[in-house]
Amino acid sequence: WNAARFAELNGAVLEADFRPEAVSLTLNRWIVGAVARVTEATTAAVDAYRFNDATLGLYHFVWNDFCDWYIELAKPLLLGEDEAARAETQATLGWALARILHLLHPFAPFVTEALWRDLFGAPGGMLIGAEWPGGETAGSVDPAAGAEIDWLIRLVGAIRAARNEVNVPAGAKLQLRVQGAGPQTLERLATHGEALRRLARLAAVEPQASGAAAKSLQLVVDEATYVLPVGEVIDLEVERQRLAREVEKLQGEAKKLEGKLANEAFLARAPAEIVEEQRERLAETEATSARLRAALARIA
Repeated sequence: WNAARFAELNGAVLEADFRPEAVSLTLNRWIVGAVARVTEATTAAVDAYRFNDATLGLYHFVWNDFCDWYIELAKPLLLGEDEAARAETQATLGWALARILHLLHPFAPFVTEALWRDLFGAPGGMLIGAEWPGGETAGSVDPAAGAEIDWLIRLVGAIRAARNEVNVPAGAKLQLRVQGAGPQTLERLATHGEALRRLARLAAVEPQASGAAAKSLQLVVDEATYVLPVGEVIDLEVERQRLAREVEKLQGEAKKLEGKLANEAFLARAPAEIVEEQRERLAETEATSARLRAALARIA
């Protein structure tokens, strides 16, 4: 609903002659490819009566790819002075949202029908009578655009995770020092520098930094190392000790769960759902422990 409201306020349009394979901007080519893939996956799941897979895939696409990333990255294009870029993004946003409403309609008929009517004036009638989408996006997937935006998403996600794990204040803007970046990464940093600074809360990006930085976090994405000096905003030694204590606690919990699951008497007496619950707890504990150990390793 909020995504539809955003689209309406920013002039999203559903053009009858929109050709998704003809868009030129990297961000728009990325979302066109993502829409094509989720359409194919949803169609296959519905045809196989795997409705849970269809709804889960749509949920992740709409929440993550479309709302979290496409809309956030599209804002400068929609608000910028480049009229051609704005018009293409408005048309792509409208097309993508219309496709989402089509795909969601079998699972949420009332809200999708209402949004379709309010946003697009139902030019082709009601969604319930519309043809199932597909086919027209064949050949519209651009691997290069996908790789570029996926790189940006991974980098922003890694920086956000590193900040959160050591309790860097949300309002603090950090420097980002980049070491060992190849030509392609340097080009991407130049292209997406503004988006990277905005989404990762960075004061500046130094693309060809050299030398070690004390009291910093280090993370690796592809071939490059990204260094975040944090000594001025947090006490890194306190955070190091806190993480070490949490890892030790989680390792103790994992050991207890492993012992319980290795106990033949417990496995024989406990209901299957209890055993499965303990296995899930163990997997979750081990995953959290691994994430915090990685955070410890990033502290320099």
